[in-house]
Amino acid sequence: MSTDTLTADRIEIADLFTRFARLLDEGRWEDLDTVFTDDVAVHSPRGGELRGIDKVLDFMRQAEVEGEHTQHTTTDLLVDVDGDQAAASANSIVYYYRDGQAPHFTGGLRQHFTAVRTPAGWKIREVRIMPAWTREN
Repeated sequence: MSTDTLTADRIEIADLFTRFARLLDEGRWEDLDTVFTDDVAVHSPRGGELRGIDKVLDFMRQAEVEGEHTQHTTTDLLVDVDGDQAAASANSIVYYYRDGQAPHFTGGLRQHFTAVRTPAGWKIREVRIMPAWTREN
């Protein structure tokens, strides 16, 4: 694999993390297929193990809290590309807040993704979300 291709893949996967975070913050559940494969597996403390994009979509809609917003910040992204698959990990801080108010809850997460190259670009096939810490403000 050429250095140019590897660099382009790493940038696209970094953008995938950002698109995922923005989708969560904006509550655009109908756009889950832009970041996840149809057979995605999501492992998280809130949802347990969810398999398939329809299960993830149902969970996201049911998990919404009226008037609560999130802001995800992602750091320390590490990407290892191997052909048409990549392992990626990052840390995230998630702020939970209501309009015009400081966050009432904050959590630090570690995320591990398996991403795959698809005809529509890189997508997440599996994600493991693990809390590192929480703080009620």
